[in-house]
Formats: sequence, structure tokens, C-alpha cells
Amino acid sequence: MGITKSQIFNDQQNELAAIFRVLANPARIAILEYIGSQQACICNDIVEHIGLAQPTISQHLKELKSIQLIEGEIEGKKMCYCINLSRWNEIQSFLNEFFDNTRINCC
Repeated sequence: MGITKSQIFNDQQNELAAIFRVLANPARIAILEYIGSQQACICNDIVEHIGLAQPTISQHLKELKSIQLIEGEIEGKKMCYCINLSRWNEIQSFLNEFFDNTRINCC
């Protein structure tokens, strides 16, 4: 069996690609903006604010959790979400390094 495409790239390249894949959806960006703008963990407010169906929001939250960008905790019968600040800062560092190391050379 041959190697997978991801095996020919380094860990940071694969991780950045996974982050970009998850962030490449405007609903997920809107969810992050909404969660990040609140003073407390967010529960059912996301569905009302974003305007998508609950199952759709749940799928987007699952994707954001897959890269550990948000955290969820159970509060009674509700699941409440907040930004995982340490991961947020780590991703910001990855992106800054990526953009800082990419030189623009125009022909």
C-alpha cells in the first residue's frame, strides 16, 4: 500500500491544513465570533443567534471541537461552549509563523 498524501508533508503543514479546513466555513466563523464575544459560556443561544438548525449547529460545533478550538461543559441538561484560549493562542502562533515565513515574491 502506498503512502497517504498527508505523509509527504510535515506535522505543521498537516495541522495547518486541518485548521484551515475547519475554519473554511462561514457558519463556523460566525459561531466563533459569537462565542468569543460573550462574557460566559454559551448554551442554546447559538442556534437563535446564528439562525441555523440545531443539528447543523451541532455538526459545526463538533468540527470546531475536533481541532480543540472550543471546549464544552455540561451544565444541567445543556452543553455550554467557550473558546479554548490556550489552543486559540497556539493556532494564532501557527498562523503568525506561517505568514511571517512566507515571503511574497512577485514576478
